[in-house]
Amino acid sequence: MKIEILDTTLRDGEQTSGVSFAASEKLHIARLLLVDLNVDRLEIASAKVSEGEFETVKRITRWATVHNYIDRIEVLGFVDGDVSLNWVKNAGCKVMNLLCKGSLKHCTEQLRKTPEQHLADIQAVLKQAGEMNISINIYLEDWSNGMLHSPEYVFYLMDNLKDTNIQHFMLPDTLGILNPVNTGKFCQEMCEKYPGIRFDFHAHNDYDLAVGNVFAAVNAGIPGIHTTINGLGERAGNAPLSSVIAMLHDQLKLKTNITEDNLNRVSRMVESYSGIRIPNNKPVVGDSVFTQCAGIHADGDNKNNLYYNDLLPERFGRAREYALGKTSGKSNIKKNLEAMGIELDEASMKKLTERIIELGDKKEIVTQDDLPYIISDVLHSANTDKIRIINYSLSLTQGLRPTATVRIEIDGKEYEQTAPGDGQYHAFSKVIWKIYTQLAKPKPTLTDYNVAIPTGGRTDALVQTTISWNFNGKDFKTRGLDVDQTEAAIKATVKMLNMIENM
Repeated sequence: MKIEILDTTLRDGEQTSGVSFAASEKLHIARLLLVDLNVDRLEIASAKVSEGEFETVKRITRWATVHNYIDRIEVLGFVDGDVSLNWVKNAGCKVMNLLCKGSLKHCTEQLRKTPEQHLADIQAVLKQAGEMNISINIYLEDWSNGMLHSPEYVFYLMDNLKDTNIQHFMLPDTLGILNPVNTGKFCQEMCEKYPGIRFDFHAHNDYDLAVGNVFAAVNAGIPGIHTTINGLGERAGNAPLSSVIAMLHDQLKLKTNITEDNLNRVSRMVESYSGIRIPNNKPVVGDSVFTQCAGIHADGDNKNNLYYNDLLPERFGRAREYALGKTSGKSNIKKNLEAMGIELDEASMKKLTERIIELGDKKEIVTQDDLPYIISDVLHSANTDKIRIINYSLSLTQGLRPTATVRIEIDGKEYEQTAPGDGQYHAFSKVIWKIYTQLAKPKPTLTDYNVAIPTGGRTDALVQTTISWNFNGKDFKTRGLDVDQTEAAIKATVKMLNMIENM
């Protein structure tokens, strides 16, 4: 069985607190999802939200029509006569996902209608949709509570709608209250009772069970799954596409149309547009999930890949890394040295290992990029840095712009400049680029700036500043550690200046 994926990042995912995609961002995400990831269906908006949303949907449907994706574009609509239908039709969409009530409590207390009245309203919308040539899928909102507390109501709706023109019956765990046991039971019951119906399952992650519930739903026979990129969604979010795909392909050995090796790239793009950072330990797409920290793991990888599983990073456009820190052994360090083409004798390796463990005890993150500097320090070799900060002065005065004066040595020659900035580090950066412009030297682009401060509130806590750069098409990061945030950023910048000298 091939599992069909509906992605609702642009509709349900945009309900994440603080997330609002611009029109151009929604169009770009739609292209990424349909073209790069090849999702089967795409829910892009809710009807009647705003005039701006209407114009955005029109932009997406125009693009989708030209590129033959229009039948895969869907919009959420409501049981409101022809109001939502007209909105959807005028926006250029051909498929509406009709939101009806899947639990007796929602029907009687929110709508204040009887099941018979609600069914009549739904049937009226279905009739009009047929006349307007709009395909209908139906959400049984709060279906999970319906199955828990009023299954006879759920079956009443199903019995009266199963022979209509509805294409997909969508079963949402609207409040994220299910677990894999009752998800499997309820989904199996639906599939057995209505064998000719095409069902979708829509999970929420309130108990961190969304992916597990998807597993149970598919295992029970549900052929369609709803996801969002990075698990975006209201409250605790939805089932993340990356985790769902890995689970379907590896655990259930089922096929999808998703292009795995684009998952990480698309996740990063949505991270940028949404402003919601991907946790470092998030499966498949987190920064750290393909990084081995313990030396024993690196040793096992050297011995017939003893610590590998089916989640090979290359599947998702990524690479395995070996972290350096207090749990590192020689195997971890050797893996990093091999990647850099560096060979050391046993005595030097011992010194290097001791130094990395020492840095790890201070909570400093040691990266592959740091290794040449650590090796140089450990082996007492001559300082080969071409660029060195001689000294600098930073001023911060209320009512005046911060100012930096820097004296820097480049290839043995000293240069000094002064510049104002919007902050102390900004002023420092302007001085450096002022000197680089004077020397006609190329400079990188700063793409991200992150500051990590240990919890506890100590004023002398170490600050780690991580700066991401792009230079000549290559992305890399440098880190600096100090009790002062600006000093840490300056150290990271000096590392970068010396790195690009050799690029």
